[in-house]
Amino acid sequence: MNARDIMVTDVVSVTKDTPLNDIARLMVEQEISGIPVLEENGKLVGMVTERDLLVRAKKLDLPTFLPFIGGVLYLEGPGKLDEEVRKATGTRAEEIMTTKIHTVSPDTSLQDLATIMVEQTVNRLPVVESGNILVGMITRSDVVKAVASDLE
Repeated sequence: MNARDIMVTDVVSVTKDTPLNDIARLMVEQEISGIPVLEENGKLVGMVTERDLLVRAKKLDLPTFLPFIGGVLYLEGPGKLDEEVRKATGTRAEEIMTTKIHTVSPDTSLQDLATIMVEQTVNRLPVVESGNILVGMITRSDVVKAVASDLE
């Protein structure tokens, strides 16, 4: 069994310009925890997850710093702060989406799907073909159903 056998092909998606209120509404209405962000040609460019939306409600942690002669020494890289500020203040998908996404091909085996989800701690895997074109989505529950089917 491979990705093409268990993937959902009718995937709810948004564009980079989709407002966050529309994304949150879609997630609630469709009972999904993540939405792929696509360019007009179907190319996957990001993913907006519940976690990305939760950042808007969380307390923004300012970096810890130590003064030193001639400036400030940051104990935590500025990149993390930049990302949190971007996600906390963004209003469109492009501004809060996660761009480092684990993807799979339609031929990825069930065993490899499960391994990626466990080792990378991801809840969903976009299924893409050449050019990073989205053709489906697999969630943890899809993999669990396939495993249960194999066990019977």
